[in-house]
Amino acid sequence: MAAALFRVSGRVQGVCFRACTREQALARGLTGYARNLRDGGVEVLACGNLVAIDALEQWLRKGPPPARVDELVRSEWSGEEPEDFRTG
Repeated sequence: MAAALFRVSGRVQGVCFRACTREQALARGLTGYARNLRDGGVEVLACGNLVAIDALEQWLRKGPPPARVDELVRSEWSGEEPEDFRTG
């Protein structure tokens, strides 16, 4: 299993970013989460196939149409793989 933790900054809250991220992740067979951060960003954990994680990263660079992504930071993550993909 591969895993990556993403921090997305820009206009990413109030634009269905988390829900759309969940749809994209599930379509790629990934588990993890997408959650809002207090500073207005979104944190995304993606676990599964490396190719699928890389594909999700490309989607995160743009997000859904109403979003504006100013910065995307990817870091490695090690921990227990979640059973599903959640938003919070």
